[in-house]
Amino acid sequence: MHTKKVTKVLLFLKNMVYESTSPTEILRFAKYYRKKGLEVDVVLWGPMGVLLAKKGKHGSPSYDGKVMECIDLGVRFKCCELASAMIGFSKEELIEGVEMIESYEVADIMLEYCEEGQLVINL
Repeated sequence: MHTKKVTKVLLFLKNMVYESTSPTEILRFAKYYRKKGLEVDVVLWGPMGVLLAKKGKHGSPSYDGKVMECIDLGVRFKCCELASAMIGFSKEELIEGVEMIESYEVADIMLEYCEEGQLVINL
């Protein structure tokens, strides 16, 4: 039996809560998998998940620098426009290097990764 090798990782973040470990885990996984040579996409969705892409957030830990580190390594961040609009968060407020995408594109990315048998992690 031939098993397909994982070459890409899709990380979904739906909950951006400072008391939660989810944002930190997403960023650590992104760096880890990228350093292993895998393509990494991080999709931020849901009204709380998209907050990771908002520049200049206050709180602890500070995530902006960690997101930029990942971007510098080649991790692609995509932020759902629908969820952003729901909380009044605009494209101009994104951390540089984060791409705003339509909600149908989030659905297409999910489908693409599943059809290719790639790794998908949802936190």
